[in-house]
Amino acid sequence: MSASTPVDPGYSKAHTALLFVDPYNDFLAEGGKLWPLVEVVARSVSLHQHLKAISDAVRKAGMQVFIVPHHRAEPDDFTHWKNASPYQLGASAIQVFAKDSWGGEWFSDFSPQPGDIVVKEHWGSSGFANTDLDFLLKQKGISQVIIIGLIANTCIESTARFAAELGYHVTLVKDATAAMSAEAMHAAHHINGPAFAHLIVDTVQLLTLLPKA
Repeated sequence: MSASTPVDPGYSKAHTALLFVDPYNDFLAEGGKLWPLVEVVARSVSLHQHLKAISDAVRKAGMQVFIVPHHRAEPDDFTHWKNASPYQLGASAIQVFAKDSWGGEWFSDFSPQPGDIVVKEHWGSSGFANTDLDFLLKQKGISQVIIIGLIANTCIESTARFAAELGYHVTLVKDATAAMSAEAMHAAHHINGPAFAHLIVDTVQLLTLLPKA
């Protein structure tokens, strides 16, 4: 597939949805706990600009938006867990997306809008595991998902892999996400992504493929 001429996936207003993963202040705002870790890559791909362009275009086209949020941390979250991952424990230690905190609030530009569906919070990396996302997508008749948000090689990749395993057509947008390094972005889009994603595009390419309003 040529980078300039992606295969048209035939997106349908009725059967395609946008999954916007983790649009929290801690990820996207100056002063967020995780912003310093993704800032360099985020700025290099104009992350905020592309997230806004895509979410606006999808809503204008009349397509369904799902907000796919990570669990909002509380101090005793993993007290009774036997096998919390190092990733989970590290995030818990600094209370990333802490409940009732500014960092756990929606980034202002990407707050849920009327008609959006907010999925139950995920505890690990996948937006599908132990949530109602698959059920809600099926209730809406969705068969194609476009996935944007953070982080490319963790929650985005895990959610996209799970979607593919469940039979959804999966689109990744390589400049509508970020990671903690250029190497992680490369792995997500050039090594791992092609093994499960049906389409990997940039924002400009995606916008040309969306159905017209």
